[in-house]
Amino acid sequence: MIKVDLHVHTYRSGDSLARPEELVYWMARRGLGAMAITDHNTIQGAREVAALAPGAIIIGEEILTRRGEIIGLFLREHIPAQLSPRETIERIHQQGGLVYIPHPADRIGASPLEPEALLAVLPLVDLIEAFNARSLGRFLNRRAAALAHEYDLPMGAGSDAHRARDVGRAYVEMPPFRDARSFLEALSESRIHGRMVGLLGRLAPTHARFVKRRQERQE
Repeated sequence: MIKVDLHVHTYRSGDSLARPEELVYWMARRGLGAMAITDHNTIQGAREVAALAPGAIIIGEEILTRRGEIIGLFLREHIPAQLSPRETIERIHQQGGLVYIPHPADRIGASPLEPEALLAVLPLVDLIEAFNARSLGRFLNRRAAALAHEYDLPMGAGSDAHRARDVGRAYVEMPPFRDARSFLEALSESRIHGRMVGLLGRLAPTHARFVKRRQERQE
């Protein structure tokens, strides 16, 4: 069995400062066997981390659709923002990727798919994020897990780390996998583990945006 964190951000996200080498360090320190890099609207950071940890990184992207966010896993190409949820999902599947719905119940600290949009695309979804370590309360994760149970969908988990040291706060313990198909098969034998990030982890996105704006003004 290996531990897999399915939701991690690099400095390529506008609200993170985490460098690829830092993420690989904390990945090893937390004992993770694999990690999905899911930057906002780009796969550049995922490719950079994958170059440092070959075979251990899932190329992902947290894509802002016109109705909220969808994560694509096992991507080969970047998917642009501001498409409809259905077109975003179609583009993920066209390249053999998996559709992963992040923080579906968190209406305060995230940008989830709007409820009507989520219900409309659930038949096309591959897995639901049932534990997000940055959600504003465990009850929101319980709601996400209940949604996955109701629609008989596999469940994932991730730290949603916006700073490197939060990597591995939440993860899926599962058999090893080779690709998207074997990953889905392995999820049938998985267990979710997680603990919530602390205050500094919650403030990391705000801090990162402040630092980047200050750097832009100085340039």
